[in-house]
Amino acid sequence: MVQLEAHPLLDAKFFVTTFPRPLGELGRVEAVCALLSTTAAAPVSADDAVRSAIRDLLRHGGYKPTGRGKPASEYLVRAVTEGALGSINAAVDACNVVSLHSGLPISVVDLSLATPPFRVAVAPEGSAYVFNQGGQTIDLGGLLCLFDAVGPCANAVKDSQRTKTTPQTTRTLSVLWGTSALPGRAQAAAAWYRALLESNGARTEDA
Repeated sequence: MVQLEAHPLLDAKFFVTTFPRPLGELGRVEAVCALLSTTAAAPVSADDAVRSAIRDLLRHGGYKPTGRGKPASEYLVRAVTEGALGSINAAVDACNVVSLHSGLPISVVDLSLATPPFRVAVAPEGSAYVFNQGGQTIDLGGLLCLFDAVGPCANAVKDSQRTKTTPQTTRTLSVLWGTSALPGRAQAAAAWYRALLESNGARTEDA
């Protein structure tokens, strides 16, 4: 389902999730939200070595993963520590839990808003997209991105507003932005992520 451009460090994992009802009808999953804490028990945990390896992954194409352009997984740690991260929906909450504890950035794309085929490649200089409802944009030059037929739609820093989940979402594509410098971590994180979703009635399948 996803074509990968050759990359010396990327160890990405992909899977598709089908939810039993639209996300807006599923509501908050308390068991998942309870894990949105840096002190919650989890099968994986992150440290400075993980953060450094993810930054190296993003640097390879020429991107600078610092300041406002740092990996999304680092933003999560800060948001949780400051008590600024609330529940969004069943898909994003599970994503945030796994990203928080594994240290891996994760993208979630609404498959009804994206257009196949999909590929992962380094975005060319000058490319950008809107990443929030306020219309703010991110410069994608040199950054590993997921592309659909329209253009880039997700990455390890900020996903595109164009393909983000909505209350009507029923089917998503998840991308775990892992690195070969952390062997086995992306696979372990993906297995836990899928188990969390399936324990709450969703169905997952390899992409």
